[in-house]
Amino acid sequence: MNGNNILIYMNGSAIAGTKSNDVQTECETIEISSPSIGDWRAFMAGRKSWSVQTSFLVTATSSVRQLLNVGTSYTLVFRDRSNTYSVSGTAILTTCKITATRGNLCTGSFAFQGTGALQ
Repeated sequence: MNGNNILIYMNGSAIAGTKSNDVQTECETIEISSPSIGDWRAFMAGRKSWSVQTSFLVTATSSVRQLLNVGTSYTLVFRDRSNTYSVSGTAILTTCKITATRGNLCTGSFAFQGTGALQ
């Protein structure tokens, strides 16, 4: 699977057919004590979290007004282009970055922090 196969939806509308993106899941570790391995540290799995970063081209329909959407919660769906597999979850838009350079296409990036389960 490559980045071109990931589609990202916000509240039911596709916002990105991405060529590159980062989806990350994490699990904290909690140190525990174990009488059977006294000199060694032991851990158990803790709570999980997830986040997403993706880029986009700024167009007339995705204007600089996107900058005002930080702090908003969205439902994100990651679906392969064959529509066979998908995962979804609610995430807060934490960062919206727009890079505008004279003579180049105007690009941007979104960073989302998942809140709750990614299913």
